[in-house]
Amino acid sequence: MTDTSVEIESLWKKFRRGERHDSIRDLIPATFRRMLHGAPPGHDLRDDDFWALQDISFSVARGEAVGIIGHNGAGKSTLLKILTRLLQPTRGSYSTSGRIGALIEVTAGFHQDLTGRENVFLNGAIIGMRKAEIARRFDAIVEFSGVGEFIDTPVKRYSSGMNARLGFSIAAHLDPEILIVDEVLSVGDYTFQGKCVQWMQETLRNGTTVIFVSHNMDAVLSLCNRALLLNHGKVMAEGKTVEVIGEYYRGGAGYFVELRPDVFARTTAFSSSHDDRNVVDPGDRVTYSHTVVADRDCEISPGLQIRRENRAVVRSSYARMRGEPLRLARGESMTLDWSLFYNFPAGAYTVSHFIEDAQGGYHDFTNGARIVIVGDDPRVKSECYVGMSLEQESERMPAAADTLQLIGRR
Repeated sequence: MTDTSVEIESLWKKFRRGERHDSIRDLIPATFRRMLHGAPPGHDLRDDDFWALQDISFSVARGEAVGIIGHNGAGKSTLLKILTRLLQPTRGSYSTSGRIGALIEVTAGFHQDLTGRENVFLNGAIIGMRKAEIARRFDAIVEFSGVGEFIDTPVKRYSSGMNARLGFSIAAHLDPEILIVDEVLSVGDYTFQGKCVQWMQETLRNGTTVIFVSHNMDAVLSLCNRALLLNHGKVMAEGKTVEVIGEYYRGGAGYFVELRPDVFARTTAFSSSHDDRNVVDPGDRVTYSHTVVADRDCEISPGLQIRRENRAVVRSSYARMRGEPLRLARGESMTLDWSLFYNFPAGAYTVSHFIEDAQGGYHDFTNGARIVIVGDDPRVKSECYVGMSLEQESERMPAAADTLQLIGRR
């Protein structure tokens, strides 16, 4: 048996703007269009093409835990989808040795009209488990998820947290030799997140190879002994986890935030409900109002980022409508209200706002727009979590002056 679980050599992946490319199903119309209209020769790019991955090469030893970090749009999820065979590379090669388990979109295989019990068997089969294997592990899956009394209820009656917990529990019992994880350790409530981290640590102790993508640098640091930093599809740094994370934060956000020369949208106003003071008590709610205007018809994702004094990102969230970027017409403006509780440990935090496009390019980034000092309180835990979700009251896209509210949850 080889000592290398994953080997990647000169991997490139090209996409076309305007085409969805989340799965193999999304690739069917793209392939048809290329057959109909022809494809550019060799490695040339058309005006509407872009490289999501560029010359990626690395290997992962058996039993090693490697973290992959970088801003949204850096190519992390594209790389994982190639490793799990949801996408094919444009060129280059990769190989894996061992059974692969993927914790990426843990509820993607759920059928909302089926019960939790039925979805355990359905989703388990989708990710590669045999029926007998699922039956043997069924009780453990249900116990881990904590939805036991509702297991025979249709999952459309579940909360989003219950759905996520059950989906994670199914995937967690696959017993893979190679585990690929993409931002799923934050599912469920604080208690369940702790169970997820403990499960990850036990998985590592059992010698499973792990490739872990996350914006939570504390989790990457605690779980991974090596890391890669991606930026615009390229490997910018590789080595010890603490050193790569240091590269991620070196020079502040400006090191990675390269503003596009062709700006689609910009911030016209940013204010806080606590503009008269920058000191808050633990548990205080603060609302940030972010107004953006489009310089042309565009699809954008305005966002808010909160960091600690040591530059570790506490939370980075984006405004989207049902998972899609917000669509604005030229000259149209939109105001977003971000409301959150500062359930953080005592210390200083910086609040930054930005506007990102569908390809991960930044059109606006104001680093450290606000400094917030959280007072000392023994009730505050050493870990913090801020969940943000997009509330939408209508089916239509908001017109100018409509307000989207992003509500912080404890």
